[in-house]
Amino acid sequence: MHAQEKEKPRYLDIFMAFFRSGILSFGGGPSGIPLIEAEVVKKYQWMTIEEFGDVVAIANALPGPINTKLSGYIGWKVRGLPGLLIALVATVLPTVVLLIILLGFLAAFQNQRWVHGMTQAVLPVVGVMMAQLTWRFLSSAKKGLGWAISLVLVGLSFVLMEVLNVQAPILIALVLIFVLIMPDKKRTKEGEKS
Repeated sequence: MHAQEKEKPRYLDIFMAFFRSGILSFGGGPSGIPLIEAEVVKKYQWMTIEEFGDVVAIANALPGPINTKLSGYIGWKVRGLPGLLIALVATVLPTVVLLIILLGFLAAFQNQRWVHGMTQAVLPVVGVMMAQLTWRFLSSAKKGLGWAISLVLVGLSFVLMEVLNVQAPILIALVLIFVLIMPDKKRTKEGEKS
C-alpha cells in the first residue's frame, strides 16, 4: 500500500484563491504575484516558495499577462484541466467586471482631482507588496546559492536591465540556458567519490 496521497484541492478553493487574488490585484501583474503567492504557498500550500519562484520566473519569460499564466498553470497542476479552467475564470472574471464598472465611473469623474489622487495612492502599496515578495525570493535563493552569489546575480541583473536595457524575459532565458549547461557540482562530486 502506498502512503496516503495528499487530498486534491476542492474546486471551490481553487476558484476562491484566484478570485481573491484577481479582485485585489490592483495595477496588474506585479501586484497580483504576491497575492497569488499568499494563496498558493501560504494559505493552501499547493506549492513551496521555491516552486512558486520557478513558475514566476518561467511565466515572466513567456508572452501574455502573468496572472493568467500563473493561475492557469497552478490550476492545472493541482486539479488538471477543470482546475485550469476554474482558475482562469476566477482570475479573469473580477477583472472584466471591475474594468467595466471602473471605466464607467472614471469616465464620469475623470477631471476630478481625487480620481487622480486615488490612482496615485495605490502605487506605494504595490511597491511594498513587491518588496516583500522580492525579499522572500532572495531568502529562498540564499538557501540554494548563498548570499554572495545571490547578491552578485541581483547586481548583475540590475545593471543589465536598468543600464543596458536588456529585457527581463531575455535575462531569464539566459539564466535558464546557463543553468542547463552549467555542470551540477553535487553530481560531479559524487562521481569523483565513486
